[in-house]
Amino acid sequence: MIKLENLTKQFAQKNGQPFNAVDNINLNVPEGEMCVLLGPSGCGKTTTLKMINRLIAPTGGNILINGKNTNELDTVTLRRNIGYVIQQIGLFPNMTIEENITVVPRMLGWEKARCKERASELMSMVALDPNKFLHRYPREMSGGQQQRIGVIRALAADPPVLLMDEPFGAVDPINREAIQNEFLEMQRQLKKTVMLVSHDIDEALKLGDRIAVFRQGKIVQCASPDELLAKPANEFIGSFVGQDRTLKRLLLVQAGDVTGQQPTVTARESTSLPEAFSIMDDNDMRSITVVDDEGKPLGFVKRRETRGATGVCADVLHPFRVTGRAEDNLRIVLSKLYEHNMVWMPITDEDGRYSGEISQDYIADYLSSGRTRRVLNIHQP
Repeated sequence: MIKLENLTKQFAQKNGQPFNAVDNINLNVPEGEMCVLLGPSGCGKTTTLKMINRLIAPTGGNILINGKNTNELDTVTLRRNIGYVIQQIGLFPNMTIEENITVVPRMLGWEKARCKERASELMSMVALDPNKFLHRYPREMSGGQQQRIGVIRALAADPPVLLMDEPFGAVDPINREAIQNEFLEMQRQLKKTVMLVSHDIDEALKLGDRIAVFRQGKIVQCASPDELLAKPANEFIGSFVGQDRTLKRLLLVQAGDVTGQQPTVTARESTSLPEAFSIMDDNDMRSITVVDDEGKPLGFVKRRETRGATGVCADVLHPFRVTGRAEDNLRIVLSKLYEHNMVWMPITDEDGRYSGEISQDYIADYLSSGRTRRVLNIHQP
């Protein structure tokens, strides 16, 4: 959907010498993906974004959106297909929230009823009550609420491409996380092609399908978040993503990703201990999870306690002190394991049913293996 070919932007320095703010970069962003441009201040991220939206003219190279060279499009046509969000939200103070959201649709000639419906739909996506807020003015809303409006205003005319320049940078940490979560959920529904500028590695890892790391106007690595952490291309990237990059990888894997690949072996309270022992022996298990009739975990039975024993699992059942959820990332799981001094824990799905288990050994093996869940198919010219 977005393709940059040998894109360059040259400025003249005070001494008259040319300076390449963006230096011959190539980048592909497939339809429906979010690409984060990551790097320190002054590395060319925002300049790249502004060239795509033609706020700055490139010195050289091509920008293609959905296969069309933007040099061949007039400015109105180009920007009609691009939503743009910046850190300084820029809401119009004399307009209501509804009027702010629907600025572009109204310019495009949408009917009033359609505009109101679109504004209400988008407000609901970012957890703001349309009936409560649409008639208000920006000054009557908090900074975090205004930032939400800035994001959905860019989506009002349903553009296929969304450009975002540090959109959450001015928001306090608590609001920032909430807005990021809402934006991710919205993106899962809308599947826009997004290019987002950030200098925050944690934000990039959370939001990006792919991350392009900039340094001195060049892209030094473009990779999936997991690959970037597991296999940084050089010392600069390793330093930029942080010395704790191995542990950061735990944020990228949900417990359900792990248990979804496991065979589910369980017993019932009424299962005889000889049968439970046989199941554990056949599967080389030191314990087995006991579930109720709905598949929800009740506790576990230890293999050594069932050897040569009589009775049923209910007789020697050890209740679980804690369980994990499929949507928990591995850092949350590991934290719970350490907090409760456990070597493994069961994971439940959204209905509370047992879906598998995760152990400290599995997490250590995953981190030390260096394997990644997704390697991007990147073709550079």
